[in-house]
Amino acid sequence: MTMKIVVALAAALVVDASYITASASSAEVFKTATLLKTLSVNSLITGEMGVGKKSLAQYILPDAAVIDASNLDELLTTLQSVNQVIITNLENSPNINKVLDSVNSNNIRIVATAKSSYYQESIDKFFSIKFDIPPLAQREEDVKELIEKFTKEASNIFSIDYDFNIESFTPDLSQNANSLRRQVMISYLLQDIKESELISIIESYLVDKLGSNNDYKNFLHLYEVPLIKAGLYRFKSQLQLSDKLGLNRNTLRKKIADNEKYMKD
Repeated sequence: MTMKIVVALAAALVVDASYITASASSAEVFKTATLLKTLSVNSLITGEMGVGKKSLAQYILPDAAVIDASNLDELLTTLQSVNQVIITNLENSPNINKVLDSVNSNNIRIVATAKSSYYQESIDKFFSIKFDIPPLAQREEDVKELIEKFTKEASNIFSIDYDFNIESFTPDLSQNANSLRRQVMISYLLQDIKESELISIIESYLVDKLGSNNDYKNFLHLYEVPLIKAGLYRFKSQLQLSDKLGLNRNTLRKKIADNEKYMKD
């Protein structure tokens, strides 16, 4: 399997992580979930994508069917034959009132998930307990635990066993555990990448994007940005980096300014 295929595979392997409780806020949320396992009440778990809503719902109702709210027909059919259910992405329901009516008439226990900003009066009244899971950006201890978890997972999936260098690793928390897992797996693979594999990845990326009359300039940042960022990390100053690259210091400053939007991460 070539490197570009493996990276594409890693990018596609995005699933909910098991709920991590290293931080105080996540431990408190988990305590609430543990209490809910013993209570026959309807509850709503809110939060951003990838914070562990589905994992926590399955912890509360481990034997319940899990159905996305957007699949209305499947959901309504399921509600005719179960006594408990997990409904994910409640904000995507095309007819939430019909769902709630069916839940009530069939006396079904429900644990649902939704994004933090979701609000509807009927929903607010329906759920006895509602709690929000903070994003990973507010759970630093959980991020460290997840990196370790995903590193072990990457080692098992790709049959590669070496230490993961996190010294220059800036976690991508844009989609919480989802983006972090994808990033860790790709970074894990790239630690041992060969020049030919790296060239192949860039080639694959560019094939469908070329076509304008200024493509050399448009895509030059793909080379310059990683070179400059790696150099600044290693040599700690623009003066030393300009010397190592054989560039005038003003030229280096201009390149940094030209690529400002790519230099922030």
